[in-house]
Amino acid sequence: MDVAVILLTLVGLMYFAYRGVSVLILAPILAMAAALLTSDFPFLYALSNVFMPAAANYIKLYFPIFIAGAIFGKLMGASGAARALSRFIIQHLGTKHAILSVVLATALLTYGGVSLFVVVFAMYPIGAATFRAAGIPKRLLPAAITLGAFTFTMTALPGTPQYLNTMPTIPFGTTIYAAPALGLLAGTMMLVLGILWIKYRAQKAMAAGENYGDHDESDKDLDDNSATPGVFMALVPILLVFVINFALTNFYFKSPAVIAEYETLDTRINGTWPVIIALAVAIVFMLVSYRRYLFDTNKHVFDGSVGSLLPIFNTASEVGYGAVITALSAFVIIKAGIAAIDIPDLFKVALTSTSLAGIIGSSSGGTGMVLALLGNDFLNTGINPEVLHRVVLLAAGGLDTLPHCGAVITLLAVCRLTHRQSYGDIAVVTMAIPLMAAFTVIVVHLSTGLV
Repeated sequence: MDVAVILLTLVGLMYFAYRGVSVLILAPILAMAAALLTSDFPFLYALSNVFMPAAANYIKLYFPIFIAGAIFGKLMGASGAARALSRFIIQHLGTKHAILSVVLATALLTYGGVSLFVVVFAMYPIGAATFRAAGIPKRLLPAAITLGAFTFTMTALPGTPQYLNTMPTIPFGTTIYAAPALGLLAGTMMLVLGILWIKYRAQKAMAAGENYGDHDESDKDLDDNSATPGVFMALVPILLVFVINFALTNFYFKSPAVIAEYETLDTRINGTWPVIIALAVAIVFMLVSYRRYLFDTNKHVFDGSVGSLLPIFNTASEVGYGAVITALSAFVIIKAGIAAIDIPDLFKVALTSTSLAGIIGSSSGGTGMVLALLGNDFLNTGINPEVLHRVVLLAAGGLDTLPHCGAVITLLAVCRLTHRQSYGDIAVVTMAIPLMAAFTVIVVHLSTGLV
């Protein structure tokens, strides 16, 4: 019966999130409901002594990376730097390679550290204009944007500064470059298969006489000609993030003197620190160099700061819910059931991660929950922590884009399209192909030991 209560609250989380109820409200209510129905401990104890400490600890660990990433993304968008880079790539690849252009431009921004939501708003007008010029059905544009933003640059490519890639660094003691060979393998699969799928769909539609389509785009979004930094200047912040992050991760924080200094403080080096420092330096560079493009600097920094709050509080709320579920006696039965499945442990990691991400409709929420619920158990299996890091993220990037996913809903709203028009192709490039890549990575690692 108690196991059914846990499953019921998970289904409730998915259903009500799809109906638009905020996770900030849902997670604590459902956590208290689980405690009340199982009678393991008082529901107010669950809120104050289990849920809140877990949520607060998550915010303590990850708030700096969330706020730095949000401000960086806001400044890249507000200054026009993101638009300049994407427009440059698209113009030089041309309408003949319209799909590839949109995917690569989106991927550059995402891998450069621009937040996913900023990328969506930056890429829509340019991608729409490119698809319109090439005669490609607009309904395929969301798939192209999600392929570049929600897949290989978010979960697979080693070194991506997206906050999702920093989450396992603390519990697993890894860096954002964890399992580079496996990450590159998965990333290549996602990019190549995703491009081939969208091109196939476009060619099939165009052969049937379908073109861009008749869409209401009377506003000025598609013709934004406001001043932007030059391409090189627009690229500098991204290069700064790459270079500083790489140097700090692979040299400074690996030097014996630095390691010894933190050991004397009875702590270990935090895998998010290099990313935070790199983003901070890039932010300062933009504030100084982009002054003529940032007409209200204080407002942009404020908006970026505030924009970081909802994502981190949503995820922290989900982690708090996970902590309550973990504390229930029925969870021992669930863990035993997972452990009893006769498959390699890495497949259990992937199955748990993608299931939780699918229920919540969020890769970061799923990752946060799986790290809170089973992170230590997975480490105790003896699996290489770097492989764990990468597999958890690859799997979380699978079912996270079910129809109730907030990022998908936002993207479709920005593109002025519906689930019926575009979701099928989004599902292929953000769920089917990433899960195939995760499965391949696990098989390759188990067969060869590749990391």
